[in-house]
Amino acid sequence: MADDISRLARRKLNFFQTMKAVAWGLFGVRKGKGYSEDIASLNPLHLVIAGIIAALVFVLALIAVARGLIGYLT
Repeated sequence: MADDISRLARRKLNFFQTMKAVAWGLFGVRKGKGYSEDIASLNPLHLVIAGIIAALVFVLALIAVARGLIGYLT
C-alpha cells in the first residue's frame, strides 16, 4: 500500500496544472479526453490541496458577493 501511495505521488503534473484541472472541473466544461489525461497524471496530494483551496476561494467569493449586495441594498 505504501508503494502505491509513493508511486501516485510521483505523477507528472505540477501543482498549478492540478489547479487548472480542478478549475475546469468546477466549471464542468472538461472534455472526456482531457479528463482521462488528467486522471492518469494528477498527483493525489496536489488534488486534495487544490480542492481545499478551490473550496475556500469559492466560499470567500460568495461571502464577498453577499456582503457587497447587502451593503449596496442598505
